[in-house]
Amino acid sequence: MLAGAAEGGGVTALLEARGLVKHFGTGRGNAPIRAVDGVDLTIAAGETLALVGESGSGKSTTGRLLLRLIEPTAGSVRLHGRDILELGSRALRAVRREMQIVFQDPYGSLNPRMSVGAMLAEPLRLHGLARGAAVKPRVEALLEQVGLRPEHAQRYPHEFSGGQRQRIGIARALAVEPRVIVCDEPVSALDVSIQAQIVNLLQALQRRRGLAYLFIAHDLAVVRHIADRVAVMYLGRIVETAPVDRIFTAPRHPYTRALLSAVPVPDPSARPARTMLAGEPPSPIDLPGGCRFHPRCRHAEDRCRSEDPALIDDEDGHAAACHLWKDLPPAVTTPAAEGSALGNRLKQLQARFRAEPLEAAP
Repeated sequence: MLAGAAEGGGVTALLEARGLVKHFGTGRGNAPIRAVDGVDLTIAAGETLALVGESGSGKSTTGRLLLRLIEPTAGSVRLHGRDILELGSRALRAVRREMQIVFQDPYGSLNPRMSVGAMLAEPLRLHGLARGAAVKPRVEALLEQVGLRPEHAQRYPHEFSGGQRQRIGIARALAVEPRVIVCDEPVSALDVSIQAQIVNLLQALQRRRGLAYLFIAHDLAVVRHIADRVAVMYLGRIVETAPVDRIFTAPRHPYTRALLSAVPVPDPSARPARTMLAGEPPSPIDLPGGCRFHPRCRHAEDRCRSEDPALIDDEDGHAAACHLWKDLPPAVTTPAAEGSALGNRLKQLQARFRAEPLEAAP
């Protein structure tokens, strides 16, 4: 069982996925692409679960499955204990008020033909949250919550910077008063100073509203600062999950160790130990037997090539899908993200937020 599940520690799960599978057909009788292949995830109210891994590991597909933006091949997704995969279109629309998404590309996710005010008003009207004269003050309040000004409602997406567009995307997600937001690499297209502002904004909104986040990311510096727990994904499966501090100080799975060793250290004189992985990830159409990571793992043994390891949790809420993790040498960890430009900027903004309200963007 994964850390944070309702059965462990008395925490009630807000969103829970079990055995989630998505296979994409390739046609002509070929084997399917096994994008997501048996994922279990649990997110509690007010918690941030980060989902990390290489490109193509299935992170974004998992996020869309949780929201039922794409239909799964198998598995269940429960919100407040209710399986949303069994809902009809009318019931699903009501449930979608509680689950929203912030996309990676803030420009591509906004309608260029609609003003900001129209984009924010649309979900309010659709879900019956505001009508007539009540719409305008609700839109203005949403803009102010994300650090924009009321007059920005009259502008169009091309009139904003990338960071401002992402604030608009966050405001649109907040419009329907959700409980869960999937953040699909929301800062990867932004420069470091703007990344820090958006991360700080997400954390401030979480504190105020009690939001739960699934935070999909490549950048482990961002993950260290925003996440409560981390799930590491490889070739459609979760290979390790733990509280964020445990992931960074005592990683168990060889793949997690390799990811952490690749984090840049902002010290020209430092020579951090790198764990170099052999080759490329196998094709999701033709996956290897046994542990999926074994063709790239320098510790692999015969058992790894024949037996698929289970993701086994311990009493500390730390789980790893590896036969050998107890026998591996201690991980050589670095102060990943602690002294990074993003980390330093985040500390400045977080200290400032405690003393001042959010600053409006120009």
